[in-house]
Amino acid sequence: MRNVRLWLCLMLVVSACSLSDLSLPTGAPQQPPAQPSPVPSATQPAPPATPTAEPTPTPVPYVNSLPEPGSAQWTFVAGGLAQPLDIQHAGDDRLFVVEQPGVIRILQGDTLLPEPFLDIRQRVENSGNEQGLLGLAFDPQYAENGLFYINYTGAGGDTRIASFRVSSDPNLADPGSEQVLLSYGQPFRNHNGGGLAFGPDGYLYVGSGDGGSAGDPQGNGQRLDTLLGKVLRLAVSAGEYGIPPDNPFVNQAGARPEIWAYGLRNPWRLAFDGLTGGLYIADVGQNAWEEVNHQPANSAGGVNYGWNLLEGSQAYAGGGQDTTLPVAEYSHQNGCSVTGGVVMRDPGLPDWNGVYLYGDYCSGLIWGLLPATDGGWHNGLLFDTDFLLTGLGVGADGRVYLAHRDGEIYRLSPAQ
Repeated sequence: MRNVRLWLCLMLVVSACSLSDLSLPTGAPQQPPAQPSPVPSATQPAPPATPTAEPTPTPVPYVNSLPEPGSAQWTFVAGGLAQPLDIQHAGDDRLFVVEQPGVIRILQGDTLLPEPFLDIRQRVENSGNEQGLLGLAFDPQYAENGLFYINYTGAGGDTRIASFRVSSDPNLADPGSEQVLLSYGQPFRNHNGGGLAFGPDGYLYVGSGDGGSAGDPQGNGQRLDTLLGKVLRLAVSAGEYGIPPDNPFVNQAGARPEIWAYGLRNPWRLAFDGLTGGLYIADVGQNAWEEVNHQPANSAGGVNYGWNLLEGSQAYAGGGQDTTLPVAEYSHQNGCSVTGGVVMRDPGLPDWNGVYLYGDYCSGLIWGLLPATDGGWHNGLLFDTDFLLTGLGVGADGRVYLAHRDGEIYRLSPAQ
């Protein structure tokens, strides 16, 4: 069944096959390519101070090798959702599931609450396959300020980054509290990006696609005068955003100061490692290669990830000098659209500690990526599933969840 579905996805490719191009982003994959320009591992943080006589051990950032796939399994949690594509938590036992049409639902104790946390379907443009409510991030101080942020396409298809507040009922947001922080136009209906994530520095990182069509016809990925084809880094509060003073292009004439990284096609999901602070960027490819990029915690930003000069590590529009190559890539023999991705920190699965999970929307294959002690990377297939994989998320307890486009949520659990 997986091969049939993959064949159907590939038949849909006209000029670009991506999560957004198809309908949004479960055999062994080809061997990973020779490691290009390994990215150094992030610096190990110092152990916290403690008043006890015995010092608290420093957490181990990574296991030494990829885990045995049979040690874990995907278990059904809930169904009945409408095109789920993002899963987040607010620091407690609830999960917040983003539905593409414009609704956020709450899973509490594996029970889907009947009333939405937020319903803004009337504000969301969802006529295109990759348009809609695309991303969610809770403020690091959510318990105190009740703020959260979303990424969606509004009237005319423009991208909006907006803040909302929770109401007096913790299970209900106030739909009237919306403040649009940032809005920018989209020349085409695909490649809207969508990922949102707060970094360990407290800033909000935004994944922005190249504006759509095929091949980046406007050259947005390599331009610094546009927000398209980028990762943005913003200092946010309710109703406004500022520019972090150490953003890499703050003092460069003609460049947008919001830019943190560029040369991206459609960064669907961003994920920080909560222990090391490293950033993973899963960037959807054109019609041949899918890629995962990694940025260590000590990065000063300004990295060029190559699009559209490169697709993955392969030449596309020519050139490629002064670009940073992906740490993992796979060809369309194994899928059509990469879906990132989370770093495993589940106490119930210690052999998976530090593994970055990512998968493909069409094929349902799920891989693990792990830094190696020699500066390279371990990369291997872990699951061959039937999921239309649209997103992965982590609960406050560290457990990992998966969104299946058919309306279901699954949890990664120890094998029985």
